[in-house]
Amino acid sequence: MNWGRLSDVSQTYGGLSILISTAALIGVVLSISHQARQVRIEHQEAQRTAHRELILWSLSHTEFLTCWEPLSSPVTKERYKKILYVNLIMGFWLTDFRLQRVSDKATLINLRNHFRGEVARAHWSEGRAVWRAFSEAQSGDSAGLRFVDLADQAYREADAAGPPVAEDDYFTHPTR
Repeated sequence: MNWGRLSDVSQTYGGLSILISTAALIGVVLSISHQARQVRIEHQEAQRTAHRELILWSLSHTEFLTCWEPLSSPVTKERYKKILYVNLIMGFWLTDFRLQRVSDKATLINLRNHFRGEVARAHWSEGRAVWRAFSEAQSGDSAGLRFVDLADQAYREADAAGPPVAEDDYFTHPTR
């Protein structure tokens, strides 16, 4: 037996073993990273679902509207319900943005169209500072801050373009 040759073969397999082990380790790390992202997404979805259910309950049972934070200026109960509903819409878009389901450009298009409306502008005028403060308070929520920046940009553009479309002007009014 050529012990020198066997030693060389053994060292070759040892080197291959290290490469295979490294590749396997990288695979495990990538898998765990992917699972962590999925858990984070599921958590965000569950949180949005709970928030949506609370708002929908309040909209269906208006005696609970006063359980939410008051606006800085009093409004009618009907107007408050609409502002809460707009908050649901914005929250839905924020979730899609955070989960990278939509791009900056697509989000900006949605927001520009959204802020053409009277209630949407009222919601953002009233709540933009809270949206920003909440996003800043969330450590590492760069997507939330980016969303608020896009919303502010779209809001300013809509405001500069002129008055919003009034609620009464959304639909045609049949003549009798």
